[in-house]
Amino acid sequence: MLKLFSKIFTLLKRLLKMIFKILLILAVSGAIILLIGRLTTAIHSWGRVHSFEDIPNERAAIVFGAGLWRDGSPTPVLRDRVKTASELYSQGKVEKILMSGDNSTEDYDEPTAMKNYAIELGIPEDAIVLDFAGRRTYDTCYRAKEIFGLESAILVTQEFHLSRALYLCDTLGVESTGVIADQHYYLKRSRFFWNTREALATLNALWDVHIAHPLPVLGDFEPIFTEE
Repeated sequence: MLKLFSKIFTLLKRLLKMIFKILLILAVSGAIILLIGRLTTAIHSWGRVHSFEDIPNERAAIVFGAGLWRDGSPTPVLRDRVKTASELYSQGKVEKILMSGDNSTEDYDEPTAMKNYAIELGIPEDAIVLDFAGRRTYDTCYRAKEIFGLESAILVTQEFHLSRALYLCDTLGVESTGVIADQHYYLKRSRFFWNTREALATLNALWDVHIAHPLPVLGDFEPIFTEE
C-alpha cells in the first residue's frame, strides 16, 4: 500500500511540474506576443509624434472619446484631449476638430460632452464636427476616412494610446501625426491599468486591420471639407 501511495505521489509531482512548465511557457509566450504588438505600433509611430509647438499644421484634428462621469461630464483624460485639440485650433494649427466618441445609448453621449467642453474653452461651434459612432479607435479612424472624407489629420490622445491610434488611422487611409494630450499627472495605478489594457487592445487592433476587417457603423458620406 505504501509503495502504491509513493508511486501516486511521484506521478502527481511529475504532473504538477508538467502543468507548471506548460503554464510558464504560455505566460512567457503571451507576454512576448503582447510585447511584439506594442513594439510594432511603437516603431510605426516613430517620428510621427510631435510636441505641441512643432506639430505640422493640418486641416483637421481628431479627438478620441475617453469616458464620461455618471453626470455625463468628461473624465479628466477626455478633458485633456479636448483641451489639447482646442489649443491646436486656437493656435491656428487646425481648421476643424472631429470629436469622435460613443453614443450607443441615449444616456451616454461622449461627442456632445466633448463639444460642450470645447465651447466652454472658447472654440466656435462651427469648428466642431461630431462623430457619434466612434465606439472604438478602429471605428473612429475608419469613419474619419469613409464618412468624413479625411485624408490626413492630427490625432489627439494620451501617450499610452497614441501609437495604436496612429497605426490604425494610417492603415485605414488617414495619414496621421500625433500630439500627446497628457496635460496632468495621472496616478501610477491608472497608468499601469491603461498600459496593460492597451497591450491587449493593440493585439485586437492588429487583428482587425490585417485579418478581420470589421465594418463599423456607417452612414451617409458627410465630408468635413468640400471643394470650393
